[in-house]
Amino acid sequence: MKINAVKSLGTITGATILYLAASSNAMAQTPSDVRDLVGTRGSSGESQLISRGYTHISTHKGDDRAWSYWWSNRRKQCISVVTMQGRYSSIAQSPPFDCGHQNQEKKDNTGAAIAVGAAALIGALVLSHKSHHHDDGKHDDNRQSEADHERGYRDGLYGKPYHNYNRSDAYSSGYSAGVEQRNHNTSYRPGYGGQGGYGGFVTVNDLIGRTRSDAESQLTGRRGFRMLQSYRTDDQGRYTTYWRKQSKQCISVNTRGGYVYAINSMRRRNCK
Repeated sequence: MKINAVKSLGTITGATILYLAASSNAMAQTPSDVRDLVGTRGSSGESQLISRGYTHISTHKGDDRAWSYWWSNRRKQCISVVTMQGRYSSIAQSPPFDCGHQNQEKKDNTGAAIAVGAAALIGALVLSHKSHHHDDGKHDDNRQSEADHERGYRDGLYGKPYHNYNRSDAYSSGYSAGVEQRNHNTSYRPGYGGQGGYGGFVTVNDLIGRTRSDAESQLTGRRGFRMLQSYRTDDQGRYTTYWRKQSKQCISVNTRGGYVYAINSMRRRNCK
């Protein structure tokens, strides 16, 4: 299949591809040949995938999990494996271009193309973001939204200014994902490393020294946090955990004598 490249990231070709035209649910299903590996230890799962003809493509680490992408040349199939606490927690089919096969045509039982030539979305460039960089774990089925997400992801990943000239939610989401990936790649401290997009990072250190009730009102009101749990300590202090979904911030507020003593950033898994 011949793909006509476009001139820039912001320009989309006409009907050059059928991008995830079939049901997106098909991509979320666990392929039958690897279904038995869900729940196995990571080292055992890797050996099994290799023995079954899969080749490891890439691995991307998050706060509490890792995503790895594997390609079966015989099946012409890309899968994404989520590893948590040393075990395979889920395995799902992914578009071929998540495994670097941009021109691989994958068809379902009705003959409709699921993903063909995804590089045409953004010209000759390969999509740098993967399925898991979307909030719902799936690439957009709208070409313009996917291109906006990709441009935002690249801007965030490479430290470029936030430039959402289309006022697109997809760009904002991509930018946040790119910033988060850059933070992981450079081992920045989680939480206070910064976020991008409409749900940008919210500062909270100014609440230190205020009363507990005032800080709670500020966090759950104007600043968009949700209280998760609160417990007392032996020294009459209290620890309260807050989560802000928009910026993916997880914080612990330590109060003593009714006043905020310290606010610490925590990994997201502590707010799940």
